[in-house]
Amino acid sequence: MTLATSAIEYSSVKSIAGPLLIVEGVEGAAYGEIVEVICPDGEKRMGQVLEAREGLAVVQVFEGTTGLSTNQTKVRFTGKTAKIGVSMEMLGRIFNGRGKPIDGGPEIVPEKELDINGYPLNPVSRKVPSDFIQTGISTIDGMNTLVRGQKLPIFSGSGLPHNQLAAQIARQAKVRGEGEKFAVVFAAMGITSEEANYFMEEFRKTGALERAVVFINLANDPSIERILTPRLALTVAEYLAYEKDMHVLVILTDMTNYCEALREISAARNEVPGRRGYPGYMYTDLATIYERAGRVKGRNGTITQIPILTMPHDDITHPIPDLTGYITEGQIVLSRELHRKGIYPPVDVLPSLSRLAGNGQGPGKTREDHKKVVNQAYAAYAEGRSLRDLVAVVGEEALTDRDRAYLKFADEFEKRFVKQGIDEDRSIEETLDLLWELLAILPEEELKRVDRELIEKYHPKYRKKQNQ
Repeated sequence: MTLATSAIEYSSVKSIAGPLLIVEGVEGAAYGEIVEVICPDGEKRMGQVLEAREGLAVVQVFEGTTGLSTNQTKVRFTGKTAKIGVSMEMLGRIFNGRGKPIDGGPEIVPEKELDINGYPLNPVSRKVPSDFIQTGISTIDGMNTLVRGQKLPIFSGSGLPHNQLAAQIARQAKVRGEGEKFAVVFAAMGITSEEANYFMEEFRKTGALERAVVFINLANDPSIERILTPRLALTVAEYLAYEKDMHVLVILTDMTNYCEALREISAARNEVPGRRGYPGYMYTDLATIYERAGRVKGRNGTITQIPILTMPHDDITHPIPDLTGYITEGQIVLSRELHRKGIYPPVDVLPSLSRLAGNGQGPGKTREDHKKVVNQAYAAYAEGRSLRDLVAVVGEEALTDRDRAYLKFADEFEKRFVKQGIDEDRSIEETLDLLWELLAILPEEELKRVDRELIEKYHPKYRKKQNQ
């Protein structure tokens, strides 16, 4: 991020509240304006105007207010908004939550500077997302297909392996087709040093860092910095997508930490709290992040988002997952029950949903049988799960042969389809073939959602005959 050189300086700090400075006698300050805070010892910190009215400005200090005093602190208003210098040199680099390199490499020589808040996108200029992105994870590619330009969050819980899943998606994600340029922008907010080391080591040892830009905000960094981190990441993504014609996957983890930072700032400003103490404008604030995904007419590049959040107490009705679900186009839900069974990734396909999945499935994108076979597998797994509850009451002996087949299908579906190795990268063809193998457990007459010609082409029984 950059600062202006010419600025107006004030030494009239009225009070300090948490990460906020209240400055009196200010004229001409604007919302979002970047300020330079000069500490009593001469250290310079960055801040941003949160509120501006006649004669007063509220400034949030990114590095925190520790060591500041009301009578010796100076505040310099730069007259500029927060910007980040962008360049293709950023690929393969790791930055902190304020956009400063932390990988031991040189400073970036920017090609240009862009406002981190982005620019309003005319809804009419948006194109409908429709092209398949392969993550190599069957429960996403097969059941909840991700398409370019979509925003598809992962709803996790404390202690579930969402970090491993995020790293695996970042390593394996690819677009099908020759000559397509692909990049990953990864932003981590409020993570521990151990988690940060895990991500950096994963990216380095697998070579994924070469096509990635990584931003890391640690748990011991000022929480106010978390407000910046996703915006810096998305600004870089917009540069790569709309100016360099790349297909960019943006992974944001953990949005719960971002929302906690919002709540902290709101409390410091003495704002009237909304649900569970979160600010009433949290929906709008989250929308300014999520809505920066998409495709634009006349541009070859796309921005796809996978925000990851941990649901407090595994409560999907909590304001953070609730509001995220309103804005985004579906959700991937991780299950604690599957995790206890030792299944990775513990994706529960029944409450999971990709609202744009149909746009990325079918001939020319994945395969002709994709939609039908997925619908059949979903219905069979749902029936198998419901039969587990029945078995708990009446016992398995009371089941018919048909019921036992569905029960077996549900068990095998979890063990063979949902479960896969942390380094296992399945192609969409492997995923769909595996679904057909599992559906072969059921009597053929039960496959009512699949056309006869598809059964005769892809069902293992007929494939063996074709190969003989």
